[in-house]
Amino acid sequence: MSTVGIIGGGLGGLAAAATLAARGHKVTLLEKNEWLGGKAAELEEGGFRFDMGPTILTMPRVLERVFAEAGRDMTDYLDLRRLDPQWRCFYDDGTVLDLRDDPAEAAREIGRLSPADEAGFQRFMEVADRLSDVSDRFFFWRSVEDIRDTMNLKQNMNLATLSDVMALRMHRTVAGQIKKDVRDPRVQQMLEHFIQYVGSSPLASPAVLCGIAQMQQGEGVWYPIGGTRAVPTALTRLGEELGVDYRTGVDVTGIDVEDGRAVGVVADGERMRFDKVVSNMDSVRTYRELVGGDAWRDFGYRKREAACSGIVLYLGLDRAYDHLAHHNFVFSRDPEEEFAAIYDQGVPAPDPTAYIAAPARTEPGVAPEGGEALYVLVHTPHLRDGHDWEAMLPGERAKIMSKLARAAGMEDLEERIVVERALTPQSIHDRYKVLDGAIYGLVSHGKVNGAFKPGNRSRQVRDLYLAGGSAHPGPGMPMALMSGWIAADSLDRDAAANAPAVAAE
Repeated sequence: MSTVGIIGGGLGGLAAAATLAARGHKVTLLEKNEWLGGKAAELEEGGFRFDMGPTILTMPRVLERVFAEAGRDMTDYLDLRRLDPQWRCFYDDGTVLDLRDDPAEAAREIGRLSPADEAGFQRFMEVADRLSDVSDRFFFWRSVEDIRDTMNLKQNMNLATLSDVMALRMHRTVAGQIKKDVRDPRVQQMLEHFIQYVGSSPLASPAVLCGIAQMQQGEGVWYPIGGTRAVPTALTRLGEELGVDYRTGVDVTGIDVEDGRAVGVVADGERMRFDKVVSNMDSVRTYRELVGGDAWRDFGYRKREAACSGIVLYLGLDRAYDHLAHHNFVFSRDPEEEFAAIYDQGVPAPDPTAYIAAPARTEPGVAPEGGEALYVLVHTPHLRDGHDWEAMLPGERAKIMSKLARAAGMEDLEERIVVERALTPQSIHDRYKVLDGAIYGLVSHGKVNGAFKPGNRSRQVRDLYLAGGSAHPGPGMPMALMSGWIAADSLDRDAAANAPAVAAE
C-alpha cells in the first residue's frame, strides 16, 4: 500500500488518517501546533473548561462510518448525548422560542408562536428532507467539485434524474425558500440560521443548503461528554491503534511536485517523500503557499472568497443562568442589516446575532459547582485591509455585552465573570492557518455554484487530495469529517487502480 503524508491534524486530517490506516496505508500526519484537532481545541482555566472551536455536533453517522472502517464501534470511544431543545432562541421583542428535537414538537412550538407557520414549517421540512436525500445520493461520500461530478445526465437522462435536478431549486436562495413556506419573521430568522453552519448569508446561498435543516432535525444535535474536544481525542486514539505516526510541532512549508505529481512535502526544512499527500490545510492556502506555479494559477483563476470569521468570548461565571439551554441564539434586530454589514460591507454588524453555548446543562463538570462556562460567538467579516482587531475588540465586546443584557436576560453578566479570554479574526487566522481568518472555509454564495467547494481529489496535481472545511463537502463538524473520509477513499481507490498486477505463479 501507499505511504501517505497528511498536512494538518484538524478533524478532516484525523478522519483521513484513521480511514487510510484502517485500509492498510502507512500514514504520517504532520501538525504545526502542539495539539491535534485543529479548531476543536480546548481551554482550561480557573476550574473552567471551554471548547474553543466547534460546539455543535450533528450527523453522528459520519463518525460511525470512520470508526467502522477499522471494525470499531464508535460508542466504545465516545459518549454522545442527544439534546432537547436543539436550540433556544431569544429575540429583541422578548420572544423565546425553542427548536425542539422532535420535528412534530418543533412544529407545535412554532405554531404556538405563529399558528399559520406550524404547517409552513412542516412544508419547509418536507423540502429540506428532499434536499437532504438528493445531497446524500449525489453530493456526499464522493469527491465533487462541480455539477458534472454529481450525476451523469447523458447516461441518466430520465424523469427521476430530472426530478432530482429540479429539487435542487437552483433558482432560489435559502432565504427565498424559507420565505415561501414561513411567514413570521422570527421563525424565518431561526430557520435562516441553519446556513450559519457554513458561515454564509441566507440571502446569497443556494436553496439546496436548506437540506442542513433536515440533517439536524432528522438526526439530532449531540454533545460528546468531554466536549467536542472528545471527538479529535477519540480519532487520535483510533489512529494510534491503527499505527498512524502523529508528529506535532512540525510546520509544512511546501509540497514537492514532480511531473505534475505530489511526491512529498517540505517540513521544517526537511524533504519527506511520500507516495501521496493529503492536505487538511485551507485549500486556497494549500495551492497558493505550498504548491504554487501553474497549479496555483489554474486553481486560483476562479475567485474563492473566505466565509465569515468571528469573535469568540470564553466567559467563566461564578453563577449560572438557569434560563439558558445548552445551545442558544440571541438574534439580531434586523437580519438583512446584519448580513449586509458582514458579507457586503465587510464591517461588524451594528446589532449582531450572538450564539451562546452553555454546556454545564449537559456536563456540569465544565465549571466549578454552581458556575457556568459560556462560549459566546458573534460572526464578523473575514479579515479585510484596515481591520485592526486589537483596537476593534473592546468596542465589539461592549456591543455583545449590551446585546446579551437587552435580549437574553443577562443584565448582570459583567458581575458574574471570573475568567475571560477571547479569539478575534486575526488570532483565528494566525492560530489555524485559515484563509483571511475564516471560521468556515469558503463562502457558499451563488445559486448554482454556492454549494460546491474544491474537490477532494485535486484536478491540478496528481496524488494530492484535499480535506477540511474549505474542501468538499464544506465546513461544520460532520462535513469536515466527511471530507477526510472522501479524501481517504479517493486516494485508496486511486492506489488500488494504479497498483501493479501480481503475476500468477
